[in-house]
Order: sequence, then structure tokens, then C-alpha cells
Amino acid sequence: MTASAKPSPDANAGGPELPLAGITVLDLTIARAGPTAVRQLADWGADVIRVDAPVDGFEEGREASPDHLNIHRNKRSLVIDLKNPSGRELLHRLVRPADVLIENLRPTVKYRLGFDWETLHAVNPTLVMGSISGFGQDGPYATRGGVDQIAQGLGGMMAVTGLPGHGPVRAGVAISDVTAGLQLAIGVLVALIERSRTGEGRWVHTSLLESMIGMLDFQAARWTVAGEDPPQAGNDHPTMIPMGTYEAADGHINIAAPGGRLWRAFCAEIDRPDLVDDERFSSTKLRSANRSELNKLIGERLAQASCDEWVERLNAVGIPCGRVNTVAEAFADPQVEHLGMAAPVHHPAMGDIRIVRNATQIDGVPGDIRRPSPARGEHTDEILAQFGLAPGEITALREVGAVS
Repeated sequence: MTASAKPSPDANAGGPELPLAGITVLDLTIARAGPTAVRQLADWGADVIRVDAPVDGFEEGREASPDHLNIHRNKRSLVIDLKNPSGRELLHRLVRPADVLIENLRPTVKYRLGFDWETLHAVNPTLVMGSISGFGQDGPYATRGGVDQIAQGLGGMMAVTGLPGHGPVRAGVAISDVTAGLQLAIGVLVALIERSRTGEGRWVHTSLLESMIGMLDFQAARWTVAGEDPPQAGNDHPTMIPMGTYEAADGHINIAAPGGRLWRAFCAEIDRPDLVDDERFSSTKLRSANRSELNKLIGERLAQASCDEWVERLNAVGIPCGRVNTVAEAFADPQVEHLGMAAPVHHPAMGDIRIVRNATQIDGVPGDIRRPSPARGEHTDEILAQFGLAPGEITALREVGAVS
């Protein structure tokens, strides 16, 4: 927290100090990628101030959606019209004592509205600014609008997802949005650590496209290192077998027994020890070349018992195996229940609800959700007073339409 910014009224709600307590974050994000980055900072105790735009048709009614309730928890909200000159001036006033500002609009938009890096760095040289775009801050696609599925397709993800011969398939979650958000959050935290040594802020930026290329990981390295353009492999692992999805008597299970001791133990457990010595399956390369034949033989054995029986038997001998669950079944799984992934929070309009907790735990740091997602402009007066604005100034800003 900078010297000129007062602490949030409920800083850590009287509990133990959270890791990011004292860090003030201005959240100018929309959609999912930017809010995902900000949520990481909010969950770990930063005072996140969501700078909402005046209501429009796109956003109207979204505050009660499961998505909004999940992605904007632990934040406060004020409304500033950044198209209003007084609103832009107010934003700069908020930037001066802030630690972080995160946005994910098109690169040209922030220059037009006056919250580009050069401008904000001049206003506050210690500010860490985080930006997410569709395709990068510059380059031939910089001015294009980017959404998750476009990035999945352009970045190669859809080409390696889905069943062979069935055409490209998008991942079932907004994977480029979420990945870009997590990457940006990491970058912002790194920049804050560096600032503690240098006293200087940095501009941290990534894009949906960069996140997809990075998320390809070993599939990308197959191309950059070996010149292999990876094809779709469906529910099979692209390079190891048996490792994939198989049908048991009452559902589907995932099994990983790609070689060595695991392969031998797997063959014994499914009562097909002869497969170990079968020349067609005697090496990873040969098993991959004869994948269809091997999967057919494995499938015949697995169809003779239930998912639960195979999960119990294979795990008992050290072979990774698990059910393929629906989302509802996943949250009913005893391990997921033990981990407490559905965290309770009280919402003033909706009562007691559950949202998905942060997937990371730090020993000794509480992981509860401190506040529900805010209504648009719920904390406008409270936040502006925190930043030193007098009641008369707030009234004047409201009269000219700069805040609401």
C-alpha cells in the first residue's frame, strides 16, 4: 500500500494478514482473461477496486450469473465513465497511489482513453501495469478483436484436440482466457517483487495467442525441435500407450500405464500377461504403431468389470486410474469434497452460495472467500473517500456524469 492511499475498510476482515495485503489494484478488465488475472490478486488479499463502466446492454443482467459471481469475488466496485473528461482525470487521480492497474482492452482503446503505459507511467512511475490483448500489443493482428475460440484455433490448440478425422474441436473451457490470466498474474507478481528492489514499475503484457502457443507445451516442442506437426489423438496420449480413456462396464475411465513396470503390472491385472511378450507391443514405438489393435484388446477386458472395480484394482498396484466424471460428479467426488473446492460465501441478494475457490493453497494462509462479487458501483462513495475525495467532490463528479 502506498503512503497516500488509506487501507480498505475491511482489510483482511479482522483475520490474519494475507500475502498481498497493502497492495491496491485498479481493475479495468472486461470478459474473462483480465478478470482471471485480477481474481488471483484479490484472492490473496490485494485491495481490488473494480472500475466498472456505466451499464450497457452487453453487461446488463450479468451480475447474477454464476460466471460473474465466481470471477469477481473479493473485489469492490465503483463506476467511472472513462469517456467523460472528468472521469479520465479521476482515474489518473486513483492511479497515483495505486500499486497495480490491469486492463484487457484492444491496444488502441487504452491510448484513446488515456490509460496507456506511457501516460500512466508518467503519472505514477512505481505503478505495475498489466495488459492482456487478443494477439499482442503490436504486430499485424494487434488491432483485431480477440476471443478465446479464435485464439484456440489460431494458436494450434484446436488442431490437436478432438478425435482423429472428425475435424478441429475447441477445448471445453475458455482455456486461452484462463491461461492468459494466470500468466499475467504471475508476471505482475514478478514485477512487484522487482519493484521492491528498484522502486520502478513495469509494463507486463501477454495475449490470448501467446497463452495458447505456450499452453501447447510439448506439442509445440515436437514442431520447433523435431519438425513434427502434431495431429489429433482423441482421448489417447499423443506419444505414449496405453494412456488414455477406456470404456468399462458402466462408464469411462482414464488409465496411464505407458511402459516399464506399469505396463507389465497392467497386463497382469487385466489378465493379459501375454501382451508383454507380444512383438506388436514390445516397445513404446510399436505400441503406438499398433495402437488400434492394442486398444481393442484392452477394451475387451475392461468391459467385463465396473469403473469402480477397475479404479480400485489398478490403483492398488500403483497404476494411475480414475473415473471420467461429469462436472456434477466431480464435485461429489470424495477427494474434491475433502479439498473443499466449492467455497461458501453469503451474497446480499442471493443468500448463501458456493463458488470455486482458488486452486492453490498456502499453508497458514486462509483460503476463504472474503466478499461476494460486488454490484456495479456498490462501493463508489466508499472508494473515492478512501482515496481522499471529499463528499462535495464526489457529488460534483456525479453531477457531471463522471461517476455513478
